[in-house]
Amino acid sequence: VQLQASGGGLVQAGGSQRLSCAASGRTLNKLSIAWFRQAPGKEREFVAATRWSGGLTYSADSVKGRFTISRDKYKNTVYLQMNSMNPEDTAVYYCAGRYWGNYWYKEADDAKYEHWGQGTQVTVSS
Repeated sequence: VQLQASGGGLVQAGGSQRLSCAASGRTLNKLSIAWFRQAPGKEREFVAATRWSGGLTYSADSVKGRFTISRDKYKNTVYLQMNSMNPEDTAVYYCAGRYWGNYWYKEADDAKYEHWGQGTQVTVSS
């Protein structure tokens, strides 16, 4: 599967931004897509993920109540809606995909994701 991220840019603190991750290639039925982010000098961290079939979602505690992940199965696109943003959200955001086997489970370890899109820079000014 190929993933294409877009939607980054500059936003003021308290503002909102939406990222998109377009998926193409292999069937998406057993695919989970996640968003990760990496701030300068920090390790990459999990943000949120969704199971393509059924649309189950989960997210990191640091973004709960502010960020929402969703998918549009007709557009083969996963979105990350980010609200109430603060400067600590500044990072390069990546979308990533993994195929699950017989059963699905929540996965926040970036090493378990085999497919990656290019990063998109998000900068939140104070």
